[in-house]
Amino acid sequence: MVNVFAPAKINLTLHITGQRDDGFHLLDSLVTFATVGDKLHLEKAGVFSLIVEGPEAAGVPADMDNLALRAAALVSADLKAAITLTKNLPTSSGIGGGSADAAAAWRGMLGLEGNGETFADRHYAMPEILLKTQLRALTRLGADVPMCIASSPARVRGIGDRLALHPLPTLPAVLVNPRVPVSTPQVFKSMKTRENLPMPETIPAFEAASDLIDWLQGQRNDLQVPAIAIVPEISTVLDRLTACAGAKLVRMSGSGATCFALFDDVEAAKAAAGALYTERPNWWVAGCMLGNMSGRALPK
Repeated sequence: MVNVFAPAKINLTLHITGQRDDGFHLLDSLVTFATVGDKLHLEKAGVFSLIVEGPEAAGVPADMDNLALRAAALVSADLKAAITLTKNLPTSSGIGGGSADAAAAWRGMLGLEGNGETFADRHYAMPEILLKTQLRALTRLGADVPMCIASSPARVRGIGDRLALHPLPTLPAVLVNPRVPVSTPQVFKSMKTRENLPMPETIPAFEAASDLIDWLQGQRNDLQVPAIAIVPEISTVLDRLTACAGAKLVRMSGSGATCFALFDDVEAAKAAAGALYTERPNWWVAGCMLGNMSGRALPK
């Protein structure tokens, strides 16, 4: 049996740069990962099964509509598992919950397949080989799935299938979701233009969190405006996060509705998260650190 952590994915930037003839959108995004996420427990079994539990389990399918089961089935025609998914991340929220679960299930199945040999020794040290073997199938599950495999900061281009790991400083952050699901296809449909500028060709090497935050000020999430038009509550969240003492950058992640505030001071982030948790009990609020979660995401 193995246990796997599925960290939340945060789009620090999300530039939509075009659309292919098959309808897939082209993007240029800088992503990082959070210390908050879902958890999966996998045990070898004769057939696949899934139990979904946890504070955010309501409405999450427990059949092959669940990306975790579909990703797990990609690993081997012979190996099956009983999977328990503990949902801590809200669904349809722009932080890759379902995609993170799929990536974690895939990693977990590889861990089960190892029969005691460490996942890191067999697979994780060679992410390029891993992604090439099943990249197309993983991308068909969702554009966020390949980037969630490594759970490490990366620049993501193409339709989510062109990944380049890029080390980033650890960022204190507060994540907030108003508990309003957002339809990603509807957000894309509401965009006024899909031909936007990408990020600079070269992303700097940042020494400190403040350096990264300063650079991010000049970047965008091109889905933020159309998402607000569909779900005005996002604007309320952004305004409230902006008012937090010490917040240096406030932005929406993915297609929403989760928004984040970045801090360069851990105590300020903790204070902001505590205040919001008390003030807005109906919101999903999480204080966390953003950065490289590859070690935490390994099957154990």
